[in-house]
Amino acid sequence: METSSQKFQPLKGKTIIDLTQVLAGPYATYQLALLGADVIKVEDPRGGDWTREGSAPPGLENQNMGTAYLTQNANKKSITLDLKSAKDIEKLKDLVEAADVFVENFRPGTASRLGLSYENIKQVKSNIVYCSISGFGQDGPISNRPAYDHIVQGMCGIMRLTGTTATEPNKVGAPYVDYATGLNGAFAIVSALHEVNRTGKSIKLDVSMLDTSLLLMSSLVTNHLNTGWAPVASGNEAWSKSPTSGAFETQSGLLMIAANNEAQFERFCSAITRQDLLDNQKFKDPGKRKKNQNELRNLIEKIIKNQTAEYWEEKFNDYAVPAARVRNLDEILDERQVKERKVTQKLKIPGIKNSLHMPTLGFKVDNKVVAPQKPPPKLGQDNHNIIKNK
Repeated sequence: METSSQKFQPLKGKTIIDLTQVLAGPYATYQLALLGADVIKVEDPRGGDWTREGSAPPGLENQNMGTAYLTQNANKKSITLDLKSAKDIEKLKDLVEAADVFVENFRPGTASRLGLSYENIKQVKSNIVYCSISGFGQDGPISNRPAYDHIVQGMCGIMRLTGTTATEPNKVGAPYVDYATGLNGAFAIVSALHEVNRTGKSIKLDVSMLDTSLLLMSSLVTNHLNTGWAPVASGNEAWSKSPTSGAFETQSGLLMIAANNEAQFERFCSAITRQDLLDNQKFKDPGKRKKNQNELRNLIEKIIKNQTAEYWEEKFNDYAVPAARVRNLDEILDERQVKERKVTQKLKIPGIKNSLHMPTLGFKVDNKVVAPQKPPPKLGQDNHNIIKNK
């Protein structure tokens, strides 16, 4: 049975010139490659994408195929051009003539110095989608600063909200701003392609890591601006502040529970076989439960601590109360749910025995995942087929 869709190619026939490297930019163009676009990754002949040099799976240590590079560069082609060479800049512009999208993640101002600004590229291709991905955007007083995920995490406020008031600030444990910016960039590019199809005119896109990081906290940002409310680090406490939501200690680790509304509270009480709490005047409604939350919380914690997290996860979900035990990465990747959803799929890499896991598209199409079909390219492996000799 075919589990991977090769028919879903909404960007088939579209050519992407990809000058990005590291994570956010390459992850954006990786999404486009999975959607069927012909992505031509333009790399420096002196080493290519920086992530090629990172730690690599066994067998690829000496092939410039670091793990981070492998993660977001399958389904692409690679060519090498020296962007400090006028001759190579002309070769790049030759490619732009037949392209639909131009993506770069230089620090603002660099593309202009190289002769690759939006205005430069628009002169070559009048209906190009030109996408710039940067830390802080193309305008503003700090737009020319360099940025990485953890820099933006520190700046955007999320670190002051991660952990408790006693332990913050804490960085989120994955480069989520990078990945979200990549998805934002892909969304912007696909949207712009539709707009170009409608108008026939070129479009300039400006995607910022800082903007993305703030929009990932949209409700916090708007609530603060509209009411003056200031969020504080709340650890593993639920945003609802409900005494029956948040993290609970069990015999085998932490359990996350979300029983916020009346129906969920009723089912929660049934799950712990304490329906008598529903008749207790102290806990009769949300207001009274909040007023007496310490008493209710202590009572619940004693009950939940008598069983394992695995037991309670099944029990609460049987009663339609959202609950999950806290897992590590090994545990969640071993879950049947994740395996059946095929969040990653194995791909054969030339030169090594074992196939490697690659991320699939973030949604299924007609009950199938959309996965890469071609391995990440070696540095400059498509030079002969793509670059015109001059």
